Amino acid sequence: MAKKKVFVSFDYENDRQYKFLMQAWDANPDFDFYFTDHSSQEINSNNIAVVKAALTRKINSATHTFVIIGKEANKLHKEHKLIGFRNWINFEINRSKANGNKILAIKLDSRYESPEELMGAGAAWAMKFSRDSILNALKKLK
Repeated sequence: MAKKKVFVSFDYENDRQYKFLMQAWDANPDFDFYFTDHSSQEINSNNIAVVKAALTRKINSATHTFVIIGKEANKLHKEHKLIGFRNWINFEINRSKANGNKILAIKLDSRYESPEELMGAGAAWAMKFSRDSILNALKKLK
């Protein structure tokens, strides 16, 4: 499998360990899972415009967006009016759609509410967080 340029959208406070696990899979030569991470490190700014610009640059440098859907993935952010979306994950999905990124939605638990912006996004879905589930969903993205 060729490396994909991937932006990973996730709830930093609650779900970052899943992104780190995907990075470990990529680094392990025994796993057939490869990607080049175009995600942001934590952006140290309280300025919404600065955060939006940094995220947009990273998203625009990617060809794929992986959305990790945890318990808080569609939670209303306290700054939602300034963000322009329910939260940062929804902003990132919107920017990914605008950039033409292929979107892979990865549910940590099937009961978790999906971000609103995924609806009608043409995303492929992995209904659990496992290497095989993610790879099978990736095959559906053309």
